Amino acid sequence: MKDPQMAVNPVPRARLSIPEYAMALAHVASLRSEDPFRKVGAVAIDFDNRVIGTAYNGLAPGYNAAPDFWSDRDDRRKYMLHAEVNLCSLFTRGNVRLVACTTKPCTSCMQMLCAYGVKEVYYRDDYPESEANLIAERYGIQLEQLIDYPQVATSMDQIQ
Repeated sequence: MKDPQMAVNPVPRARLSIPEYAMALAHVASLRSEDPFRKVGAVAIDFDNRVIGTAYNGLAPGYNAAPDFWSDRDDRRKYMLHAEVNLCSLFTRGNVRLVACTTKPCTSCMQMLCAYGVKEVYYRDDYPESEANLIAERYGIQLEQLIDYPQVATSMDQIQ
């Protein structure tokens, strides 16, 4: 005999929008960051909604910092490559429509995204020191906070 619950057609979950999909991928990319203070991930999507690449903040490839490097947050900040910088190294100007970042781009990164011709930028966490809003407005870039998207729970989430 068939289960009566199986006869009921459940309402399917709504399909993720492209910005939600990109933000979920950016969140996963952020989990690769070696920075113990701020983990940032980013993803680039082209005009056909294909993923061009993912990136995260960290030190230059191949550089292995001594353990005491991480103890002075202010000193190490100047050496960290932002997720957006790492991401832009993966594509050429005009090939990306949308970038999603787990943190609002800083002023310099927003300038760079504009220079690369990015049309839409989504972010999860605000970064009040950034002038990204003014830059986006000046250049006609859509800049939008997006906080409602599927997230992967980590063991760190359970500890905190």
